[in-house]
Amino acid sequence: MSQVNDEKLQLFIGKMLGDLGGAFCVPTTRIGLRLGLFDALYGEGPLTVEDLAAKAGGLAARYVREWALAQAANGFIDYDPEAETFSLSPEQAMVFAVKDSPVYLAGAFGLVAAMIEGEKMVEQAFRSGTGVHWGDTAPCLFCATGAFFRPGYANNIVQNWLPSLRGVSEKLKAGAKVADVGCGVGFSTLLMASAFPESRFTGFDFHAPSIEEARRHAEQHGLADRVRFETAKAKEIAESDFDLVSSFDCLHDMGDPRGCATHMRRILKRDGTWMIVEPIAGDKARDNMNPIGRLYYNGSTMICVPTSLDQEVGEGLGAQAGEAKLVEVIRAGGFSDVRRATEGPFNMVIEARA
Repeated sequence: MSQVNDEKLQLFIGKMLGDLGGAFCVPTTRIGLRLGLFDALYGEGPLTVEDLAAKAGGLAARYVREWALAQAANGFIDYDPEAETFSLSPEQAMVFAVKDSPVYLAGAFGLVAAMIEGEKMVEQAFRSGTGVHWGDTAPCLFCATGAFFRPGYANNIVQNWLPSLRGVSEKLKAGAKVADVGCGVGFSTLLMASAFPESRFTGFDFHAPSIEEARRHAEQHGLADRVRFETAKAKEIAESDFDLVSSFDCLHDMGDPRGCATHMRRILKRDGTWMIVEPIAGDKARDNMNPIGRLYYNGSTMICVPTSLDQEVGEGLGAQAGEAKLVEVIRAGGFSDVRRATEGPFNMVIEARA
């Protein structure tokens, strides 16, 4: 073993303390979100512990004090040590209280908890080389995943992603037939349906509990008359003649993404469009050594790759496959016109046409 550089060691320890602090904050943050403590601070002036506990529904002040000091140490809320009060800045509120904010991250904390819950199953998969069935990792995984992606979808699908596709928004306004493949709990499908009342939408997903939840969401939003949700694997969708097929953050999770691409080509109209939204990534692993890549590689280790390896073929693209690999897979399905239509800090949008 080479000699330890003390300066590098101290820097690394400092990094680890920061990272462990982030890990330790997950359960306290989730408690605060569930109990409405962030919401109680939102839009209010500074609150004492007693006022915060009362405003959150009569919680125990001693617990609330420790929680508030923990969140202040996290930097998630502000603390005035002279007045002994706590507050939520507008920037902090965007992350913890404004549910339609593009950076509302409550779902991310639920996703972390789901990954920890599935740790034993994924560890066993490391030993066996097999996969872990979607939904078995943790009971709340599919709901946490939906909550994690919803803010990005609510702020981008209609506003940025669909308009980046050639002629698609015009078709949707006039009345189009749309398949949302890998729809999960239906947030993406319902957002599109709300924006384009003349079009008809069907969400497909291989996970039956997700489809049940999506149907409940459709009823709650009054969209069940023109939005359907069906349980089906991507390669087994029997309907066809779609003007648009969308696949949000799911192609890399599929066991046979090439087979999926081939079937998407079959079920589209001759002039139809397949919109593939995938995590942003460079084509080389070295390009992804950054905070976004860190999140996606860890999530992919615990969720995406085990899910893919559990399915037929089990290609295991992973959440950082990169554009070049994704385009190769899409072209293998018979699409000759493939381009990156737009991108954001977390996603790339690929447009595929025959």
